[in-house]
Amino acid sequence: MSDGFDDAASPGTGEVTATVIVNAPAARVFAAFLNWEGQSQWIPFTTVRVVEGDGGEGSLVEAVTAIGPASLRDELRVVKVTPPYEVRVVHCGKVLRGPGSVRCTAMSGDRTQVVLHEWFHLPAGAAGKVAWPVLWPGSKLGFTGALKKFGRLVEQGRLP
Repeated sequence: MSDGFDDAASPGTGEVTATVIVNAPAARVFAAFLNWEGQSQWIPFTTVRVVEGDGGEGSLVEAVTAIGPASLRDELRVVKVTPPYEVRVVHCGKVLRGPGSVRCTAMSGDRTQVVLHEWFHLPAGAAGKVAWPVLWPGSKLGFTGALKKFGRLVEQGRLP
């Protein structure tokens, strides 16, 4: 892959991790996460769609977050799918770049721990690194809130 994909695939310095426990079996949770369009139900202000491929390895997924007139387009390439455990992606758009993963770990009682981990490249050089500590708490809260909503939808049988 070209267009700086290898650069985007290397971890950036903006690291975010979010975790949630879902009261559902790992295979069901994993399938719900891979329902890319379904992510529009639990990621605030965001529409997600597969633009290339079938949603599996090699696919290109687009997530557009819009609040009023402002919008941010995130493109991510699905680079590894290991059911029912892990999905790895690379954010390869113009603004959001860097690798990410979601891991689903089976727990006792048909519960699943979901861990989302992202390593974004920070824009604007030194200014981006200075701004990151201010932006990071919002990123972590946003990711955690979205994962909690995801968990509730899975538990209610509304996903996948």
